[in-house]
Amino acid sequence: MSKSRIGVIVGSNSQSSINMQLARALVKLVADKADFEFIDIGQLPLYNRDHDDALPASVIEFKDRIRNKDGILFVTPEHNRSVPALLKNALDTGSRPPKDRAWNGIAAGVIGTSGGGPATSMAQQHLRNILVFLDMPTMQQPEGFIQWKDGLIDQDGSIGPASHQFLTTWMEKFLAWVSLHAKAG
Repeated sequence: MSKSRIGVIVGSNSQSSINMQLARALVKLVADKADFEFIDIGQLPLYNRDHDDALPASVIEFKDRIRNKDGILFVTPEHNRSVPALLKNALDTGSRPPKDRAWNGIAAGVIGTSGGGPATSMAQQHLRNILVFLDMPTMQQPEGFIQWKDGLIDQDGSIGPASHQFLTTWMEKFLAWVSLHAKAG
């Protein structure tokens, strides 16, 4: 049996993104169990339906990379109690025009971190609503509202001991979810 192909999309393009740090550490937990590819969304042009008949090369490449995945791991910050504009643009770009949607049927997992107690719960709920429309079966439990604090990620970029077991289990359940919802064909 071949390994699942997982795309990792981080909803921030900040050089010091704590969500990128979390994403890298999560992948390290199960790196031997799947093939992971970080998909950069920072270079996508703003979605404009005027270009639907002549998509830019960067959009075609992005959509092809998405279609080639068995699952997508979304790791997102929260901006103004919702998903960041960068992530929303990637979701819109990958779903338009309707006859050329890239997301359909790809299993998804949603997690994120911030310094506040509720972490990224509102952004994750909004993202889940969008993923329903995009026809992406999304893992519901366990939820991953991760509060960023000292020790979450250690000096080596690995998950620290306090969160190691929970996040390892979360990633294993995500990979099982992807296997359960493998696209046909």
